[in-house]
Amino acid sequence: MFCRELNRGKCKTYMVGCERTRRAVLIDPLKDNTARYLAAAAYHGFHLEYVIDTHTHADHRSGTWDLAELTDAKVAMSRNAPAPHINLHLNHGDILEVGGLRFKILSTPGHTPDAISLYVCGAVFTGDTLLIGGTGRADFAGGDAGQQYDAIVGLLFALPDETLVYPAHDYRGNHCSTIGKEKASNPRLAGRSREDYVKLMNNLGLPLPDKIQEALQANQSAIEDDSVKFPDMTQLNAVRQISVSELRQRLLGGNPPAIIDVREPEEYCDELGHIEASRLIPLKLLTARAAEIEGLKHSEIVAVCRAGVRSSTAAAILTALGFEHVTNLKGGMLEWNEAGFPVER
Repeated sequence: MFCRELNRGKCKTYMVGCERTRRAVLIDPLKDNTARYLAAAAYHGFHLEYVIDTHTHADHRSGTWDLAELTDAKVAMSRNAPAPHINLHLNHGDILEVGGLRFKILSTPGHTPDAISLYVCGAVFTGDTLLIGGTGRADFAGGDAGQQYDAIVGLLFALPDETLVYPAHDYRGNHCSTIGKEKASNPRLAGRSREDYVKLMNNLGLPLPDKIQEALQANQSAIEDDSVKFPDMTQLNAVRQISVSELRQRLLGGNPPAIIDVREPEEYCDELGHIEASRLIPLKLLTARAAEIEGLKHSEIVAVCRAGVRSSTAAAILTALGFEHVTNLKGGMLEWNEAGFPVER
C-alpha cells in the first residue's frame, strides 16, 4: 500500500494507493491544493479512483468537486453528508475496493453527523474524530460529544493496538500514531468515562475557525460560485425546525404548508425521492427565482433537502427576502425515508 500525506501542514490530505494496480484515493483534499494533488498522482503514476471527505469540513473548502471535474474520480462521502453531487454514499460496514485495497467504512459521528473513518491494511484514517493526542471538537451544529466518545471507544479503540492512526488535522507537528498509544495516553480519553468526556467537550470554549461561514456552507452545498451570498450564523440559528412526523401530520390536515425542495434536479428523483406536491428550486437558484413564489410570502413554507442542512440555509434566505413563515424540515429526506413516509420519484 502506498500512503503519502500531501499538504505538509495542519490540514492533512492522504493519497492511498494500490501499488500493483496503480489505483488510488485522495482523503480530505483541500480546494487550494488541487494542482498539487494532480501533480503528485501523475508523478507517482496513480489513477485517482475516488476523492473522499471523511466529513463536511468547516475550516477549509473541499477539493473533492474540483478534482472530480478535472479527473474521472468519483466523490464518496457518508450517507449522512448534506452536499449534492456525491457519486457514492457510504454506510457503516461498507467495503470500498480500490485495486487490491479494501477500505472498510466505519461510521464515527460526533464531530459532525456525517463523520466516517476508513480502515485499510492496518491503518485507519480518522478524519477529525480521533486526533493524535486529542479529538475533534463536537460543538458545531449537529455535533455530539457522546456519539463521538461511543465511536472512538466502541469502534476505533476496538481495532488492533498496532493500527496506525492518520487524522485529518494535527497542530503539534505529529504525523502518525497508533490505536494502542491513543488508548493509553490520549489526554481527552485515557481514564475518562463517557460522562467525563461529554462534560469536557461541552466546556472547551474554542473560538470558531477562521472563514467558517465561507467554508462550511460552500462544502454543505457544493456551490463553488463565490457570488452566492450565504446567510450568517445568526440567521441560521434563528431558523424554525419541524420534524418529519409533524410535517406528515400537517400534510394530512386541511391546510398543508407549501413544500420547497432545494436539492439539485438529479436528487429530486433519486433513491430518496421527493414529497408529493413539493416544488423544486435548487438552492443556488433560490434568490434568483424567489419571484416565482412571491404569492407564498404570507403562507407557511417548509424547506426540504437531503439532510436538513441546505434547507436551513434556504429557510434563512427566504426569511431575509420577506417570506414570513418559513420552517426547515429537520433531518430532510433522509429522516422522511427512515420514517417510512411516502415519496414520489
